[in-house]
Amino acid sequence: MFPGQGAQYPRMGKDIYEKYEEAREIYDKASEILNIDIKKLCFEISQEELSKTENTQIAIAVTSLAILEILKKNGIEPDMCVGLSLGEYVALIYAGILSLEDGLKLLKKRGEYMGNLVPNEQFSMAAVIGLDSTKIEEICEKLQNNGLFVSIANYNYSMQTVISGNKEALEQATINLKNLGAKKVIPLNTSGPFHTKKLEKAKEYYEKELEKVELKKGNKVVIKNIDGMPYEESDNIKEILAKHIISPVRFDKSIKFMKDKGISTFIEIGPGKTLTGFVKKELKDCNIECFSTDNLGELEEILNKL
Repeated sequence: MFPGQGAQYPRMGKDIYEKYEEAREIYDKASEILNIDIKKLCFEISQEELSKTENTQIAIAVTSLAILEILKKNGIEPDMCVGLSLGEYVALIYAGILSLEDGLKLLKKRGEYMGNLVPNEQFSMAAVIGLDSTKIEEICEKLQNNGLFVSIANYNYSMQTVISGNKEALEQATINLKNLGAKKVIPLNTSGPFHTKKLEKAKEYYEKELEKVELKKGNKVVIKNIDGMPYEESDNIKEILAKHIISPVRFDKSIKFMKDKGISTFIEIGPGKTLTGFVKKELKDCNIECFSTDNLGELEEILNKL
């Protein structure tokens, strides 16, 4: 499982980079492909700079890819893989559907467009805890009918859903959702209206970038964000990736699919422990093992156990 935006923090992956040659090679390759000093991006800049969408997407992806190389060298291979938003690109690179070069170049443009081609309004996002998503959908629809913009951006798991909107709409949604029984509504440290119709312009620009890349037949099962099901040979992958910019992430359905397929060991590859948190909460009654790779100690625990 590959994390998405919000998992980033300064110096992420630095201890792994310093120990493993395979990781260093990925940072060097990525720097060469993008003509960016990825080490500086991940290890030296401030949280504020790192959290700019155009920086975040590349930094998290390269960190994940570097850790992935170490797991591959040690023979740890999955039955299937999934990423949250930008993390899906790491999964597509891993599966051989996208080349490393095309995948990183796409993410660079994706981050630029999602960060900059946004209507000039003040947007924010919030995580809604402890309320069924169908009730959240109803609140969003009512507020939209009243001329306010608020929309679901991420279905993380059954009891956590992320909404995105302008300031007034989110304030009103927070009141309504708490009245309906939401345990918490937590503002998130992200500013764009990600995975909503407000990014239609970014989607249009991004479609032109997708036209430039060649997609290949993959060698791994990759679960799509857009519906929580695996990519099929008949899928128009470029169309799906473009649509994904304006469509919510269905990580809740991804978890259900993995559970239904009997997956019992989950490894989050990259910074943070967000996705393992979602899986543990959703599958708390199942016999599963979850691992994260947020630091060198956690990575080496995986290598020792698996």
